[in-house]
This record gives sequence, C-alpha cells and structure tokens, in this order.
Amino acid sequence: DSNSYLAAICLAVACALFGYYVAHCQFTSPDGHDAMFVEQFYFNKMLEGQYNSSVGKVVGYTKNGIKVADKLNRNEGFMKHQVWKSNLCKRNVPLIYDELQNPVEPYVWLRSVDAADSRHPSMLVCSAYNFYPKQIKLTWLRDGKQTTTDVTSTEELPNGNWLYQIHSYLEYTPTPEEKISCMVEHASLMKPMIYDWEPSPDSGRDKIAVGAAGLLLGLVFSVAGLIYYKKKSSGERFFLINIK
Repeated sequence: DSNSYLAAICLAVACALFGYYVAHCQFTSPDGHDAMFVEQFYFNKMLEGQYNSSVGKVVGYTKNGIKVADKLNRNEGFMKHQVWKSNLCKRNVPLIYDELQNPVEPYVWLRSVDAADSRHPSMLVCSAYNFYPKQIKLTWLRDGKQTTTDVTSTEELPNGNWLYQIHSYLEYTPTPEEKISCMVEHASLMKPMIYDWEPSPDSGRDKIAVGAAGLLLGLVFSVAGLIYYKKKSSGERFFLINIK
C-alpha cells in the first residue's frame, strides 16, 4: 500500500523531513465510467512516484522513485490493493455526483462593525456561510436601489468541505430613515432574498439607561449635600446662640 511505498523510499535514501501521499478520484461523467484513481507519493517535498489507474502501474520520477516503483509494480499484493481502490473510486462517483447536484442554501448574517481608517463612521458586513455551489451574488441596496459606492467584497472562500463563504462590506454614514439591505442570489434560492439592516434598539436603550442612572445618582448626591449643608448651618446657628 502507500505506507509500504513511503517505507521503501525511506530505506532507499537517508530519511529527513517527512513523506506523505495524496490520493485523487477524478471524474467528469456522472456514472463514473471515466473515473481515474491517482495516488502521488512525496518525500522531502518532492514527487517521487505516482500510481495512475489509467496507466495501471506506479511510475517513478526520481532515481530512487524509479527503483521503488519497479519493486512495487512486481508486488502482487500492492497492485491488487491499487485496483481495489480504483474500483472503489468508480463505484462512489454516482453518489458523489448526486450529492454535488443538490444546492445548499447559505446562512446569511448582516451585522455592523466599527470602520477603522475610514471617512465613514460605520460599516455593515453581509456574510453568507456554508453554501453550494460556489457561484453567488451579494448586492447592497440603499432605499431599494443598488449601490456600489464604498463597497468591497471577498471572493468565494472554500471551507474545505465542499461548502463556501463570502463577505461583503459597505462603509456608510447613518442617515435618518434610510433603509439599507443586502440582497443574496444563489442557485439554492427560489428568488433573491433581501435582508434588511435593523439597528439594534438595545444600544439606544442602554444609553438611556446609563443617562437615567447618572441623573439619579447626581440627584442623590445633590439631596445628600443639601441635607448636610442644612444640618451644618443649623448647628452653627445653635452654637452662636449659646455663645450669646
């Protein structure tokens, strides 16, 4: 198997760094009749050899890789195992292909962040997560009209599990009554989905609460000071009367 190949390479040359292999199941047809199983063997970051099911043998690309490939091609157990993996690749192609035909709807998150080093005080971020296929379109709307001013976006970023994510940024200066939305278009959606930005009312309530608490605290200190002043004034008058 592949571990035997790497072990053979290690015995043939002085071991340093590391060895690893990469396996591919490549296909273009939904039934898998043209599926090709490719297994590549690396040592010290160099491609030493490769097994290709369409060739039916291991091909070496370095001096030591050629020697080891010759031994493995004459190893009946190794070659049978490679044929088994090639057939496994072909059998699973229809399952993989069917799964890839099912679009996955994105999860969309619209949020506000601080705009650093910008002439605008605010920035909105429209993020779409875990969608498939890769093609997607995010559009910013201001009062229902598309805007491209002060808009930047990332490319579709792979998650590593067939799914993708993308992020779009809008720098803006808040104005009263303006409606800002993010429109998402994707194969998994029957129609474009529009997500409206709704400023959190909590921030306003928090400011009011803090202001009210400050006002109440100031009032308490004022009353306490007034009481202290009156008591002190009464005491001084009583002291003066007794002296007289």
